[in-house]
Amino acid sequence: MFKKIFQRLLYYLIKGTLVMVPVAGAIFLIVWIVASLDNALNITQHFLEDEEGHPLYIPGIGILTVIVLLIIVGLIFTTLVTEPIKHWLNRTVNRIPLFNTLYSSIKDFTEAFVGDAKKFNEPVLVEVNETGLKKIGFLTQKDLGKLGLPDEVIVYFPYSYSFAGQVVVVHSSRVTKLNMSATDAMKLVVSGGVSGIE
Repeated sequence: MFKKIFQRLLYYLIKGTLVMVPVAGAIFLIVWIVASLDNALNITQHFLEDEEGHPLYIPGIGILTVIVLLIIVGLIFTTLVTEPIKHWLNRTVNRIPLFNTLYSSIKDFTEAFVGDAKKFNEPVLVEVNETGLKKIGFLTQKDLGKLGLPDEVIVYFPYSYSFAGQVVVVHSSRVTKLNMSATDAMKLVVSGGVSGIE
């Protein structure tokens, strides 16, 4: 009798863990990221003080400031900044050696996710070696003619349980398009193959 109760309690414990750990983990990560950004970008602590003269921290002001700033910059760049000004800004940025490299890399990576020409939207299966080993990735460049590689493509392989990844150049004959959405493919890879094939 006691053994059956213990087994049932253990079963419920495992089921509860399977439900709560992903929920708690996702909530913790979101809260941690938002709190860290809010704390780092909170401008009130630089010019507001409490009665004792300590910097005054108002939760949420940092995130709100960033959102408002992004909306204002987006509004200005879409309505007021003309093409000649954009070209001039790009030329100016391209003349600053280290800043140019960092800026263009971050800009391209950001636009790949949220820009008009999203790059991580074509999941593919790549045959890595002669033993039949295959990896799931995202086709990011189809034409490498400018590099003297007419039959090669660039595929990005995200790492499991990470937001890092690996970029490789492979022959196009080794690449097969997957019949799944980019979101499901990313979930499949990042989760280590656990989710994404519902």
